[in-house]
Order: sequence, then C-alpha cells, then structure tokens
Amino acid sequence: MSFDFWPPELDAVLAAREHHRVLLENEHVRVLETRIRPGETTALHTHQHPAATTILSWADMVRRDEHGAVLLDTRGAAGPDALPATTWTPPLGPHTLTNVGAEDIHVIVVELKGR
Repeated sequence: MSFDFWPPELDAVLAAREHHRVLLENEHVRVLETRIRPGETTALHTHQHPAATTILSWADMVRRDEHGAVLLDTRGAAGPDALPATTWTPPLGPHTLTNVGAEDIHVIVVELKGR
C-alpha cells in the first residue's frame, strides 16, 4: 500500500534531505539511512510506503503533524529493549521529528514499493 496522494515534494528524501539519504532504490524497495542529531528537527516530510525500520541508535523524540500537533512523544516511555531493534512502520503522513534526547537517532528504513 502506498499513499501517493501526498505531494511528491514532501517525500523524505526531497523535503528533509539533511536527514535522509538513499542507500539503494529500485522498482521494489527504497533503502534510506536516517540520522537526526540531538536538538535537530527534520523539515516537514512524508513516508509514502510501509517499511521495516532498523533502529541502530535511539533517543527520545517528538513527532508533530503539519499543524504542530504532537503525534508521538517518547519521553517517559520505554525505548527498545536492545539495539539494533527492528519495527514495522506504516506510511506516515506529513510530519516533523525532533530529537529531544542526548544521542543520535540513527535508523535504516527499507520502504516496500508497490503491492
């Protein structure tokens, strides 16, 4: 499932290129490396495909929608039991992400294109 109705200019690699780097892309998958340093906030962006996300390093984060409303705040919640950790992520609509922790957020995202 893909949510290609979000504007293409909000794609993570275009809109938040300071934090997202393409490692591999073909007609089946796109593999991204994402790194967000402490105190940094990504530009507003989307992830139009579901993905397997491997967390290499973790920090607390706040995700906000395009209006600034908090969608997720991990402060006070338990992080991964051990690293690396892999999770499933559905497509994500327009959002920003702020690293409010002391470590880098560093993940590898394998987006599944098509059906």
